Amino acid sequence: MHETILEIRDLTVQFDGKTVIDRLSLTLQRGRIGCLLGPSGCGKTTVLRSIAGFQMPDAGEILVDGVVVTGRGLCRPPEQRGIGMVFQDFALFPHLTVEQNIRFGLRGRPKREQKQRVEELLALIGLPAMGRSWPHQLSGGQQQRVALARALAPRPSLLLLDEPFSSLDVELREQLAREVRDILRQEGISAILVTHDQHEAFSMADEICVLNEGRLEQQATAYELYHRPASRFVAGFIGEGVMVPGTVVDTGRVETELGRIQGELPQACRTGCEVDVLIRPDDLLHDDDAAEKAVVVDRAFRGSEFLYTLRMASGAEVLALVPSHHDHAIGEAIGIRLMVDHLVVFPR
Repeated sequence: MHETILEIRDLTVQFDGKTVIDRLSLTLQRGRIGCLLGPSGCGKTTVLRSIAGFQMPDAGEILVDGVVVTGRGLCRPPEQRGIGMVFQDFALFPHLTVEQNIRFGLRGRPKREQKQRVEELLALIGLPAMGRSWPHQLSGGQQQRVALARALAPRPSLLLLDEPFSSLDVELREQLAREVRDILRQEGISAILVTHDQHEAFSMADEICVLNEGRLEQQATAYELYHRPASRFVAGFIGEGVMVPGTVVDTGRVETELGRIQGELPQACRTGCEVDVLIRPDDLLHDDDAAEKAVVVDRAFRGSEFLYTLRMASGAEVLALVPSHHDHAIGEAIGIRLMVDHLVVFPR
């Protein structure tokens, strides 16, 4: 049994002479949940279709469980790849009951085995009494669970999920993402999720591949992407934050309008180097006694917190997350101080 369940090597896909996937390489270890994350049009779905066998790439190789399924003049058809797929629109058969939908992937197997597997899966997705229901009698979340069970039924070595929660409302989306993650872990199934929704990716994936214009910008955990982005694109795309000008004063220290920040600097950033420093909303603390003041120019109420947009003396704007009992009006000056755990800088 191969430790690496999916390996993509230098994948290139072109449409009408335009390169949409550019020499993309990534790996996924067995039992892990990976995610392809990026803005619309970055190539996420094209990569997924290439893995599934619906899209023939122009160059590169795809290996599933150590076996080449695309490349070297070979392109295995989708049904011979041992891959399951859950689509955006659930794609349940409306003329089949829930039980019959799940059974669909088990055709050709002994009846007793089919019955046992369907019962197992109905229990796993939390719908043990719904086997005889019709798809139209289910809520969107229930339909998506049935679509998942149908894809899991033949025990695929890899499951592909194409924006599976995008038609559901936001609260249900994150809840279902966590439920699906738990179900996949119980089944021991490796998976690749495609989404443009960061919260969904963070809720579900062990590691996330951020794509930008067909290229892989960074493959890392959600924590690493947020606190240690490898590029300006990742810094801007993941989470919220602003770039504040700074100057490297010595090894590991940067002077900014907000104060000095200490941390590890890229080798290219020497003393005197002009840099941009990433400041996240959680890097700023509201402190009435702080010497540094900033003016509230916008505020978004988030229940337990306000997200304040603050204007510094220079005119630069930063974001700060502040507990919601600190209710400040637009135009009010408040005290702030820096508390940066991870110094992230890019040469100006």
